[in-house]
Amino acid sequence: MVVERFSQNVINSGIFRLYIATGFFATVIFFVINADLFTPIEMLLGIIGVTVALKGVSNMMLSMIIAFFSLEDRKNELNFKYNEEKIDAMLNELNVQDIIADEEKGKKAS
Repeated sequence: MVVERFSQNVINSGIFRLYIATGFFATVIFFVINADLFTPIEMLLGIIGVTVALKGVSNMMLSMIIAFFSLEDRKNELNFKYNEEKIDAMLNELNVQDIIADEEKGKKAS
């Protein structure tokens, strides 16, 4: 769960889309400047090839970031919060049971 949330946050940050878009437009500019050296088909195939390659590289970068980034602290924090909420719920239930027991004792004494 921690890894999924972290990876979704990285993807939603837009850094990889910016990386791919920058590479795409850089390739387009390269081919426009060197238009006399390439045919239109070569330009299209080059732009498509570079864009697909950049998408692959960005996916590899994402997997490397996830693999090398330590999420143990975040995992421990989530486990602590989960256990804290569980203990609070149990304490609230115990308080309710004590109140009910006190009311029953009060009714029996009367």
